Amino acid sequence: MGSERLSIFPLAGALLFPGLQLPLHIFEPRYRAMVSDALARDQRIAMIQPQAAANGAPLFQIGCVGKIVEVEAGEDGRYNLVLQGIARFRVLRELEVTTPFRQVEAELMTDDPDAALSAIERAGFEREARSFATSQGYAVDWESVGKLDDAALINGVAQIAPFDIAAKQALLEASTLHTRCELLIQLMQFFGRRDRDDGQVTLQ
Repeated sequence: MGSERLSIFPLAGALLFPGLQLPLHIFEPRYRAMVSDALARDQRIAMIQPQAAANGAPLFQIGCVGKIVEVEAGEDGRYNLVLQGIARFRVLRELEVTTPFRQVEAELMTDDPDAALSAIERAGFEREARSFATSQGYAVDWESVGKLDDAALINGVAQIAPFDIAAKQALLEASTLHTRCELLIQLMQFFGRRDRDDGQVTLQ
């Protein structure tokens, strides 16, 4: 697969996975310009986490490109968007650009669209997720969860889980659904324990 030029939205803590949706509120002028540019071209925006909070901070290597499937433009120039994940990508290099937003040369990655868990893996994951949700005080509609396919379940939990940036990045970089599932179970055990002990530990 050849390389592509992608306009990136570096946002810590925000993950997007192929097939899932991410709502975004765009208000900074440079990202409003990026959305205008995307809407005029291919409707694509690439989400990636920066490694630090500073402007122009180095990027992690793996992100996910999304297509704008819903857009609402405010009178003040702000946008409310919904991005639909298309594919994960690997950054090859950051490009020198004159646009106010950053751009990279990247290669899109191919994930197995038919990936599935074994019944034992799925049951083990749901058991751990219930325990974690209880420890965190989350109300979850488990009947709806039970109807999700494996990829929607694992990636959906990975996308919204309250983990630190390094942990979320590790989930995005997991090469298969199985490894992502295993890592999620480990993280739920780790962060669930941490919160019970009220000690501050992170994976960074």
